[in-house]
Amino acid sequence: MLEVEVLGRTHASDAPAPAAIRELCERAAHARGVEHGHVAIEFVTEERIRELNAEHRHKDEPTDVLSFPIDGVHAAADDGELGDVVICAPHTADLSEAIVHGMLHLLGMDHERDDGEMLRLQRELLRSSMQRSTGPSSS
Repeated sequence: MLEVEVLGRTHASDAPAPAAIRELCERAAHARGVEHGHVAIEFVTEERIRELNAEHRHKDEPTDVLSFPIDGVHAAADDGELGDVVICAPHTADLSEAIVHGMLHLLGMDHERDDGEMLRLQRELLRSSMQRSTGPSSS
């Protein structure tokens, strides 16, 4: 089982419910072959994400999502502690997308180097998540 800790919800009033966040994380982890572990999803202020982005990526500007794998090593198999995903809601158009995006980065994917594989998987996971939440369509 994947344990998902959600922090800082006061910084993202429109964040999905904790159960929906957990489901998004589980879907991303399962797609990467990870069934067990712990991840923290934290919603932060614009100021905090700017600090983290400057410290870790040397970009003194806010961003939407950052991933911090434990010990800087991306999880590739079931692990105890996977890491943290930090999200700034004011810089994020879709919080569900940011959660999945951050998880995929945490699990070793990199859209800047993978010829579109990560973003295709992200779209697929979000599409299947939307279909589950809305149920079958009727005509």
